[in-house]
Amino acid sequence: MHPGPPLPPAAARLTRRRALALGLAAGGLGLAAPVLAGCAAGSADDGPDPLIPLVTRARADADLVTAAITADPSLTARLDPLRSARTDHADALEKEIARVAGTATPVPAPAPATPQAAADLEAVRRAVADAAREAAGLVSSVPTARAGLVGSVAACCAAYTAVLGAPQTS
Repeated sequence: MHPGPPLPPAAARLTRRRALALGLAAGGLGLAAPVLAGCAAGSADDGPDPLIPLVTRARADADLVTAAITADPSLTARLDPLRSARTDHADALEKEIARVAGTATPVPAPAPATPQAAADLEAVRRAVADAAREAAGLVSSVPTARAGLVGSVAACCAAYTAVLGAPQTS
């Protein structure tokens, strides 16, 4: 029995983990999220999709960052990548919700609350730290295939928490 063609070395095979790493190296979650979303499996639960609160928070965070930049334009270079990442998170999560629901277009999430009046760097720090905790807490309760997407959101928010500095406790 002929064993067939030799397999490429492990470094040359494209696994989901390698695709994620390449996506992150090529520009972050924007490329990795579709890879992860394409690998996700549906949920048997008939209740509301557990990703909806993450979409709502991501949209609210992007709005908060916009308000903080408007209040202090000197924060633009520091916060604009976070705004882009949180918008990408919301888009990827909405696409995953739509995929599981079997719809062609993303399921609209509830409108986020209006950003607080004190939209400053500290408010952004607190919001992104809260988002990291919320997503991390959800990872173990979603189907394994969706955990990659939710974990990526959690990791990204945790990284921005570190980059922006820990939020001040009240």
